[in-house]
Amino acid sequence: MPQLPSPKPMRASRITISQLMQPEHANNHGNVHGGWIMKLVDEAGALACMRHAQHRVVTIAIDQMVFRQPIHIGDLIILTAEVTYVGHTSLEAEVQVIAENPISGKQVHTNTAYLVYVALDAEENAVSVPALLAENPEEEKRMQAAEERQKHRLAQKA
Repeated sequence: MPQLPSPKPMRASRITISQLMQPEHANNHGNVHGGWIMKLVDEAGALACMRHAQHRVVTIAIDQMVFRQPIHIGDLIILTAEVTYVGHTSLEAEVQVIAENPISGKQVHTNTAYLVYVALDAEENAVSVPALLAENPEEEKRMQAAEERQKHRLAQKA
């Protein structure tokens, strides 16, 4: 029987991606295309989950994604992702999206997304992932909220 991986703290999965938004990222309105943001959000979430699981992951669910503010060409987009829930083989990542004007330094939170991934071994079978450790009350609260989201997802699936 395989040994269970050792638990890991949330901070061990945290990643940040920054990218300057260029004209090729624009939609017909001159703002960054929502699909481009979704791609970056999925990549950031996957990287956080791979860092936690130490395995390849695949996306299985994306919760609602609301774009609260437009992101403009010339903005620096900053995505911060961290694992907030771990099941047996699944993981939830929370991804925060910030748009920054690189000249003024003004930052705007544009959205938060929650995505679920499954860890896979080399043969593409689901594989057990390490448990998640909360190191403070705020992280405990985030983990509880993530567990509620997962219960809701599973109830909708049934």
